[in-house]
Amino acid sequence: MSKEQSGMIKAWEATIRRTQAAKKRANSIFGTISITHADEESEEENDNGSSTKLEPYHTEKILPNGDYYTGQWHDNFPNGQGKYLWTDGCMYVGEWHKGKTMGKGRFSWPGGATYEGEFKSGYMDGIGTYTGSNGDTYRGQWVMNLKHGHGVKSYVNGDWYDGLWRRGLQEGQGRYQWKDGNYYMGDWKNGVICGKGSFVWTNGNTYDGYWEDGVPKGQGTFKWPDGSFYVGNWSKDPNEQNGTCYPSGSSLEDKLEWDPQDVYNVYLTDCVVCQGDKVSILPSQKKLAVWNSSKGEDKLRRMSVDGRVSVGVERAFDRMNIWEGDHGGEDNFDSGSDPGNRRDLADNDLSGLYGDQDHGSSSPLPRSFPLRVPKTVKMQGETICKGHKNYELMLNLQLGIRHSVGRPAPAASLDLKASAFDPKEKVWTRFPPEGTKYTPPHQSCEFKWKDYCPLVFRTLRKLFKVDPADYMISICGNDALRELSSPGKSGSFFYLTNDDRYMIKTMKKSEVKVLIRMLAAYYNHVRAFENTLVTKFYGLHCVKLTGPIQKKVRFIIMGNLFCSEYAIHRRFDLKGSSLGRNTDKPESEIEATTILKDLDLNFVFRLQNTWFQEFCRQVDRDCELLEQERIMDYSLLVGLHFRDASASGDLIPSEGQSPGYCEPESEGAPRLSRADMDQLLLDPSSWTRIRLGVNMPARAERTVRRNDCEAQLVGEPTGEYYDVIMFFGIIDILQDYDISKKLEHAYKSIQYDPTSISAVDPKQYSRRFRDFIFKVFSEDD
Repeated sequence: MSKEQSGMIKAWEATIRRTQAAKKRANSIFGTISITHADEESEEENDNGSSTKLEPYHTEKILPNGDYYTGQWHDNFPNGQGKYLWTDGCMYVGEWHKGKTMGKGRFSWPGGATYEGEFKSGYMDGIGTYTGSNGDTYRGQWVMNLKHGHGVKSYVNGDWYDGLWRRGLQEGQGRYQWKDGNYYMGDWKNGVICGKGSFVWTNGNTYDGYWEDGVPKGQGTFKWPDGSFYVGNWSKDPNEQNGTCYPSGSSLEDKLEWDPQDVYNVYLTDCVVCQGDKVSILPSQKKLAVWNSSKGEDKLRRMSVDGRVSVGVERAFDRMNIWEGDHGGEDNFDSGSDPGNRRDLADNDLSGLYGDQDHGSSSPLPRSFPLRVPKTVKMQGETICKGHKNYELMLNLQLGIRHSVGRPAPAASLDLKASAFDPKEKVWTRFPPEGTKYTPPHQSCEFKWKDYCPLVFRTLRKLFKVDPADYMISICGNDALRELSSPGKSGSFFYLTNDDRYMIKTMKKSEVKVLIRMLAAYYNHVRAFENTLVTKFYGLHCVKLTGPIQKKVRFIIMGNLFCSEYAIHRRFDLKGSSLGRNTDKPESEIEATTILKDLDLNFVFRLQNTWFQEFCRQVDRDCELLEQERIMDYSLLVGLHFRDASASGDLIPSEGQSPGYCEPESEGAPRLSRADMDQLLLDPSSWTRIRLGVNMPARAERTVRRNDCEAQLVGEPTGEYYDVIMFFGIIDILQDYDISKKLEHAYKSIQYDPTSISAVDPKQYSRRFRDFIFKVFSEDD
């Protein structure tokens, strides 16, 4: 926890001790009020001792910690219109629902900042206006405390921005105008000018072209009011800049002496985009001092405005209380019994949580059991060292990659010609042991090296923002590759780089043909959709051993989806078919690297609404590409990192809170509280590390399948949630629906239900895959 966060918490604790001063301040705001004691109950007892709920009523309360509330009250929560004042001076006036700020309201900070607009579950969410303490004003759309959607921001210095926002920063189309009248209109990314756009100066000069990191970069045209213009390639580095000036007749001499670097050194120096002020504390961080609901336990808890239990509550202990509830408490639990019996007791009592739910069927759900963090594997795969059967192949591969990536080449434009995708576009290089003019001497046997469509893959690496030096070091550095323990179902072998960033897969000749055939469509797709979920390909190569054997080994280099500082606790390979889609391993033998399948899936995943909408759109786009290219048998690979686990390894369910982003944890470090995670939202740049399918905060709701439904792909939701960080992507996209797959479909259709097998027509496969995935993923309400 940072010093700033620690100081904020200490300040909060200090304000609680100043209760008397807070009471006086509250009296001055609310006037003389009738105090309702904090221990007053919201239920009345009947003659027989049972309780009856009261209807919503208006009340004015001094709460136990010195906070004050006046407004509608129901079931020990603010519910309806109400005003809440915290001891630090923050205040909310507006609509409440079961203790959460929900609907329209106004939140004010002691420094003078205000937000007036829509709230959802404690967050600024919807349409609203924020006025900062420094005078900046934003009017527009919000999602989870962040500007997201269309909005207009007016800065106190006179600048203003009108356009699209994404997770707190300008992104998409927008116009920024400075106080002196200069303005930019075009693309933005992560709060800076990036993409295609036009800059107009008040003196009539204009620049129309491409930008990167707030300055012209790439093709562009600079125009003067007299009709003169300069067109060419722009760069802050004078060595990379080149172009031609076309002056008008009256300004020939002046324009020929003009230096394009003046745009960087003079024209843009005063045009700085304002950052604005940062919110001191988020509304969702404000704690609400309330009693328990009449439905809850007797134990007093502090809850946040959006209903989350604060840090310090022992959630594992609460679960034990739930298990013991039907047995009368501690008297029925033998503290000296065997731990295995305790687990059995827990398993039996958990059935009470789910067995009484009405799921539209008389058949009961199977009994559930606590989930555990699987056994971890320090390093996946076997290191290929000297003496390994594939040691020479690895050396050949590394020599070839170093040659391909290090070979000089002109700067490639993203607009490639059709000839770059021609199947005949190949480059052969001979590697004799003694070396040549172009290749170094080496200790391996002589081999030939082939690059398929080298310009395309070089441009793909540029498009995916892969640094050539880092790429070469990862694959060709001093660290050896690691071979995974067993080949895949296709017979291909997989290798991992030591830093886990890249995966290398051997390929069949048929798969190479499929990739070359669809390469142009693939390139256009990944260029058009930055958040595509399909596998990222970085290079396609072949090693041919010379001599009598003439063996050829083709391989593809891909990005490793699970390269992360987070430990991946669960992995699922999901297709939407059921035949053979389970792992024959008991729970005790499942490791962190075990790939589970459709019938092993025991979760549904809840994504925040904007992420879920983007997820659905992208899955549709990706499946349309694969269907168009006659591809089938692909799957969605999903990795889960569970946020909370006990010291003994049991996963700890959350209390229904919304997901929040957090930094990776080091082993043994204290976990971030929900308040700490909210604090991270104060810095919108932290969200730039989240992409669709990478580092995504979400909630996983546990499911169970009915005993009488063996082929039930998606189980029944139980209401038991876990905070997770998700990784997912579409893999195995090179299986053509060829004659062998058609025969497989015909043969298996005789024995099994045709809808349950993997080998089906690409159109049917795409439809079934999407139907299944959209049941597994849903919007978090």
